[in-house]
Amino acid sequence: MAATVNIHDAKTQLSRLLARVGEGEEIIIAKAGKPVALLSSLKEKTKKRETGSAKGKIVISKDFEKPLPRYMLKAFHG
Repeated sequence: MAATVNIHDAKTQLSRLLARVGEGEEIIIAKAGKPVALLSSLKEKTKKRETGSAKGKIVISKDFEKPLPRYMLKAFHG
């Protein structure tokens, strides 16, 4: 359950509240006892990468290492 803090306390204790949010807690900010905002972490849980998960999704053409055409080189070098 999220802790509820009034706006005045949120302003005076923002650093402490952010530390709590960094630990995974959610804080509800209320005005006159009514919730108006939710303070929560932006950290996203990352999925564990699986070896070979892109197999068959990436195609490298046979001429991948072939030099670029002049018009493309000119676009890069001016």
